Amino acid sequence: MTDSLLSTIQSPADLRELSIDQLNDLAGEMREAICNQVSQTGGHLAPNLGVVELTIALHTVFDFGQDRLLFDVGHQCYPHKLITGRYEKLDRLRMRGGMAGFPEPMESDYDLFSVGHAGTGISTAVGMARANQILSERGQEDHRHVVSLVGDSSIVNGLALEGLNHAGTLNRQMLVVLNDNGMSIGKPQGALAGYFDKVRVSQTYKDWKARAHDILKKMPGGEVLEEAYHRLGEVAKAALAHDHMFEHFGLLCLGPIDGHDMRTLIEMLEEVKQINRPTLLHVKTVKGKGFEFTEGDATTFHSPKPFVVNGCSVEVQSGGRSFTSAFADAMVGLMKEDERVACVTAGMPDGTGLVKVIPQFPERAFDVGIAESHAMDMMAGMAKGGMKPFVVVYSTFTQRAFDQLFQEVSLQGLPVRVCMDRAGLVGGDGAVHHGFLDISFMRSLPGMVILAPYDEPTLNASLEFMRGYDDGPSACRYPRDNVATEPFAAEPEPYELGKAVKLVDGKDAAILAFGFPVNHALEARKALHQQGYGVSVYDGRFAKPVDRELIRELIEAGRPIVTVEDHAVIGGFGSCVLEAAADMGLDTRKLFRMGLPDEYIYQDSRGNQLAEAGIDAGGIERTVRTILETGSAPEAEIGVTVRSSASSVRGV
Repeated sequence: MTDSLLSTIQSPADLRELSIDQLNDLAGEMREAICNQVSQTGGHLAPNLGVVELTIALHTVFDFGQDRLLFDVGHQCYPHKLITGRYEKLDRLRMRGGMAGFPEPMESDYDLFSVGHAGTGISTAVGMARANQILSERGQEDHRHVVSLVGDSSIVNGLALEGLNHAGTLNRQMLVVLNDNGMSIGKPQGALAGYFDKVRVSQTYKDWKARAHDILKKMPGGEVLEEAYHRLGEVAKAALAHDHMFEHFGLLCLGPIDGHDMRTLIEMLEEVKQINRPTLLHVKTVKGKGFEFTEGDATTFHSPKPFVVNGCSVEVQSGGRSFTSAFADAMVGLMKEDERVACVTAGMPDGTGLVKVIPQFPERAFDVGIAESHAMDMMAGMAKGGMKPFVVVYSTFTQRAFDQLFQEVSLQGLPVRVCMDRAGLVGGDGAVHHGFLDISFMRSLPGMVILAPYDEPTLNASLEFMRGYDDGPSACRYPRDNVATEPFAAEPEPYELGKAVKLVDGKDAAILAFGFPVNHALEARKALHQQGYGVSVYDGRFAKPVDRELIRELIEAGRPIVTVEDHAVIGGFGSCVLEAAADMGLDTRKLFRMGLPDEYIYQDSRGNQLAEAGIDAGGIERTVRTILETGSAPEAEIGVTVRSSASSVRGV
């Protein structure tokens, strides 16, 4: 770390010793530091570049050691971390022992929640405001200001609107800062996005200053707001929004103001800080601010892989062909082959690969914004209408649509297909994004079919199976990883409901793997073969229904059976196998399960996380060898996890 103004900032208190010019210089240094680091390790770039001045201004005006700052989309927290004592952790961004890519309470008391899913910040802020109000009235706590920072179009999320609806009932201070950059992860979708576009261009800061007083007199309830108006300072009066839609939620609405004008931001926040009622400050920012390549393509640089800047060109490192890319090509093929196939994503066209599909099939491929529940229900409607719909979403975000999957899909017996990217461990994004629950919650739904491929040919085969499966809902899971350059079989056997496939034979033990871990099982089998052990490997294919005939055959053969999955052991594929064996009255003493532990695994490379959980090739090899040599499984080789490693994460 070179000596700089940024390196002198040990806490937000240091900001208050700086002039406006120095704060602007600091903003420039922060952008350089963030961009340089993300270029080396990957991470969220554009959303953080856009909130630098806003973050500095918030920490200059409020004391978030005492006051409360709640993030709505955690991926805009890098500037916040740099000025709350974590600059020295930046060089290990998203790595074990380094700075987490999302707010993380174990890193700092300035982070109140681990935040990885959008829409939550306003509701948690309302809760903290109410708790503070109750305790303050009883003399148990001093008054704390509460601020919720919302961005990347998460304001259109249903939960955010629910929170706003209740925030208007507060009888105390609460500030919602709407960071409006005109984007989500990609281009924002829906009527609300169009509304904000109009707000940004139709009225300016100076317009409101000239008109606010006269407008107040004509507004319903204007007498109440007129009193508030007289208590506001000149900056806040100038930005008073007379017809902002969130005014009808009971909030005093101000703006939009320029989110990169440090002086105006600080002056505005100083005045807004004094308003003792729920307030929304609409701030206009530029996503990717500070660099031509990020401002010009904020979607690509929302969360890029490592990249190199060569003069006027920027080259993002290629890491091979991903499951996401393979899925996108497969979906294009399905859409061309079958005019009844439709697909939807919830604000993640780039991350799920549908960015390649939507332009080619605009009438059948959709991005509905950060609204997973709506996406699931819309596809239920399309299924009811005779289409073959696919919901394409990250595994971790599928959880947000579970109620709709239950009520409008499974209960109705509708053939909605759910494709879950980022299943299993996700690397640097850490616990907030791991996809480790989907099997356990989906398998409880009657009629649900759950399958998983392990390479590109099996991915294609699984999607073809889903396209033709009309007896009820189905779900397919695949990881944030690359497909094999040399697949096990270029033309795998077609998927047959509830049937596993033997890949290699062996006389001593059997590995029954589900999804991507099939690759690790095959590697482990080679190592065991060199040690004189013969191990068969099966592609489990289906977690529901499991291959009961195969389970009976393997158990009755008397050999040890090891199930492997990149999902929680509790309720996962191994549990499905174990329960099926028990239901058939079979002896399960030689049945062993491998998967993710009952603990949150902290940020690191995906490879290190797999090794930590013991489900990489080496971990499978050791487990199977120990079982063959001793008749029992070794103790879980689980390394440092979120809840057991507070001291190491904090650096204590």
